[in-house]
Amino acid sequence: SPQLSPAGSPQPHPCHCQGLEKGNFTYCPTAGLAVGNEHSEFAGWAFPFPGVFVREEFVSQAEESEIVQLMDQDDWKLSQSGRRKQDYGPKVNFKKKKLKAGGFIGLPSFSQEIVRRMKAHSVLEDFFPVEQCNLDYLPERGSAIDPHFDDWWLWGERLVSLNLLSKTVLSMSCDSEDSLQLFATLSQGICENSDRHNIDYSFPPRLVPYKDITVAIHLPRRSLVALYGDARYKWKHAIYRKHIEHRRICVTFRELSAEFTLGGKQEELGKALLEIALTFQGKPV
Repeated sequence: SPQLSPAGSPQPHPCHCQGLEKGNFTYCPTAGLAVGNEHSEFAGWAFPFPGVFVREEFVSQAEESEIVQLMDQDDWKLSQSGRRKQDYGPKVNFKKKKLKAGGFIGLPSFSQEIVRRMKAHSVLEDFFPVEQCNLDYLPERGSAIDPHFDDWWLWGERLVSLNLLSKTVLSMSCDSEDSLQLFATLSQGICENSDRHNIDYSFPPRLVPYKDITVAIHLPRRSLVALYGDARYKWKHAIYRKHIEHRRICVTFRELSAEFTLGGKQEELGKALLEIALTFQGKPV
């Protein structure tokens, strides 16, 4: 297997927070802010956007190549919206809220190191995935996914995805009729560190409806993203066709909800499924 760089070692990178997207706001990972795009009516404005963790170069080029090669040895099934998929997880009927192991025998072996490496980051140190879904996007198929929330009954707070083969944009939107408070920023332009996007609290804030705001989270090739908190439960996420320029594979990991963990009504079932998942001996179901 390719050698991995030390887990948790800092990776310097430019901040992808300006000039890349013609929407309203772009997420700046170094500042934790959604920053108004310079050609929009919100230039010079920003607001805190919690619940997003982005880690660039989470895997190396050699690892990426090996992972995709291993995936392509198994069959891909046609999925919705021009995508193909491979599922590793329990058999679920979301309408009836029924769950059983079915043919699930674990997550794939190549994910063991990915999961281990996640735990080097505080936001994921107690993340135990019970399901993995590989999604294959191609521009020729019009691959995309509309704004949505992932299920809340079965899946827990953190959604974790590894973005392979090409960059893309995760588009965040909120249907709420409530108002969002925007703050003036002390600086604009491309930033190299969080100091470049400090909020100017001396300037009166501006109120706008949530539904008028979109936030672009730029996902470089080989980056890892985790959504939790408001980014998971308040904001819908989508991938639009215009942001699929080349083949892209998304590896999404999900954890169990409170109902299936310690003290939950279905704790024993959850424990059994997690034990299966973490054998890392699985094939797509």
